Amino acid sequence: MFRLLLSRPLSEPEIDAWTTLSENEQASGFEPARRSEWLSWRGIVRRELGAPQLRFAYSDCGAPSIEGSALHLSVSHCEGTIAVALSEAPCAVDVEPLARDFGRAAARYLSAGERILSDDPLWPAVVWCAKETLYKFAGRRGVDWLRDLRIEQVDFPAGRLVGRIGSGKALTLRFLLFAGRVVVFLS
Repeated sequence: MFRLLLSRPLSEPEIDAWTTLSENEQASGFEPARRSEWLSWRGIVRRELGAPQLRFAYSDCGAPSIEGSALHLSVSHCEGTIAVALSEAPCAVDVEPLARDFGRAAARYLSAGERILSDDPLWPAVVWCAKETLYKFAGRRGVDWLRDLRIEQVDFPAGRLVGRIGSGKALTLRFLLFAGRVVVFLS
């Protein structure tokens, strides 16, 4: 089982219905957009699973999990969009706006070999999200985006990438473009 949930941030009444008082207190110091995103993903998971009492924890590297559940969870958000991946197996997801200037950071994440895989103007955004997804899937800190995370193949029409974490096995990632966003996921 794998579920990819894409949603707008929840409304205040929805947030109140699906989050805890403790979570709301914890998020009270966040700037408004961050608060909405942080609370929304929690509400979306609880609503999707029909489990308003779910509790969340974080791994040593900051990845969220559902306490007492065998389900794996990955979360990403950007202005106006929440992406949640739920799976019985390890999973990861990232979402970014296509309008973001990925060129400014390209030298830190886009290798020479990756640059020649595609001349599509959206390629830098897709690679950024793919590497963020691989980083989350790796589940550890200290991963170098140029040396340890690699994109080796792309099929733009099919929305498919092949990547690798270090010398590990080849991993198939999927991507989709919608409403000015790119979403990359791995399950």
